[in-house]
Amino acid sequence: MKTATTSKADLMQSAERDMQKLIQDAAFSDREKLAITCRILFDKGHDSGLAGQITCRAEAPGTFLTQRLGLGFDEITASNLMTVDEDLAPLDGEGMANPANRFHTWIYREHPEVNCIIHTHPTHVAALSMLAVPLVISQMDTCALYNDCSFVKDWPGVPVGNEEGELIAGALGNNRAVLLAHHGQLVTGKTIEEACNLAVLIERAAKLQLLAMAAGEVQPLPHQLAQEAHDWVSTDKRNKVNFAYYARQALNNHRDCI
Repeated sequence: MKTATTSKADLMQSAERDMQKLIQDAAFSDREKLAITCRILFDKGHDSGLAGQITCRAEAPGTFLTQRLGLGFDEITASNLMTVDEDLAPLDGEGMANPANRFHTWIYREHPEVNCIIHTHPTHVAALSMLAVPLVISQMDTCALYNDCSFVKDWPGVPVGNEEGELIAGALGNNRAVLLAHHGQLVTGKTIEEACNLAVLIERAAKLQLLAMAAGEVQPLPHQLAQEAHDWVSTDKRNKVNFAYYARQALNNHRDCI
């Protein structure tokens, strides 16, 4: 074996190079990615009626794409997404956005690196939120959220005011995710793929935490190794490869979304 004495760092770098060279990115538009993400999340337990929103920045500054209020995640298509401005006024047709999208506006204003936001109330995240405890990352598969999820302990009520927007945007800080006590979750991404992967992952992490808490005391991960795992799975290429797999799953069941 030629690599028997190769260091772990060199093996990791080699794997990154091979991913860049050998795995091609899926060719979807932002509208298609957003619609596919809605179907992915629906299939993976993020459906809670009409609660939850997904947005991504649109071409014009201060505008973003989102779903129409009244449509569930399983009904979203690339063609029925709408473009709104920072006041949630529709710019390309009829319909209205979810009023709770107001706090997305605050996040976009305060975090220029963010290009996609997903807020949902999936079952295990919602159950964990009822305990008013932070998300605990203690398992390898969920390390993308290690030291990367804020916690809002005090529920501010229905998040349709500017006060809630300022609170959530501030709580996010340098992290990509927030667990909202008595509420749900919010994840952000520089890309739609990144946000989608984190939304799927935070629900899995909450489920694992609840199962572990029911069985005993959750044991912490070694910080250095957990951070290494976080960085290893948080690259743009890995996000795209992972999203492509989820997209294939979703399109097998929901070809109408694009």
